[in-house]
Formats: sequence, C-alpha cells, structure tokens
Amino acid sequence: MFDLHPAFSINPVPSRAGDKVKIKYHGLLVNSGADQIWLHTGFGADNWQDRHDYHMNRASDGWEQTVEITREGQFNFCFKDSASNWDNNNMLNWSYQIRR
Repeated sequence: MFDLHPAFSINPVPSRAGDKVKIKYHGLLVNSGADQIWLHTGFGADNWQDRHDYHMNRASDGWEQTVEITREGQFNFCFKDSASNWDNNNMLNWSYQIRR
C-alpha cells in the first residue's frame, strides 16, 4: 500500500495499465460525516479524458473502491459526497503516473 496523502492510500503502487487498484479514502469528507462518497477519476494533464465516477464502499476506516487502470499516463482523482462537497486537494486534485 502507498500513502500518497494522509487522506487516502492506493494499492498497488507503482500501478500499470491493466492493473486493478484499491483506493481507500479517509479524509475531510469522512471526518465531516459524509453518508456517501464518490471517487471521481480521469486521465490527462489538462482536460481529463475517460472520466468516471465510482460509488465508494464504506469500510471500517473510511471508504474504498477498486478500479481498473485502463491506460498509461497521468491518472487523476478526487472525492465528493452526496451533498456535492469536494475533497480535491484545494482544486489541484491528486495524480500520479501510470506505467506500461
């Protein structure tokens, strides 16, 4: 498991195209009592491509979801709750490079 930020962790890292990765979220929205969380993802540096929203599953230490990494390049993500509150790294989102 790799903790990129105190709010979440990803496993496995490094990740490659075709891998299934588990993202666990235990950040600001969890601490605010969110009743549902979505993982918002996309690829690319400026305009996100292949965007998806994944409903996350409640876990003992927050929320989690497993997603398949469909391509290489910059993988971007952030989180939102059912009241449309976002945890998006102060509008910078989070990202990391996916290898071949």
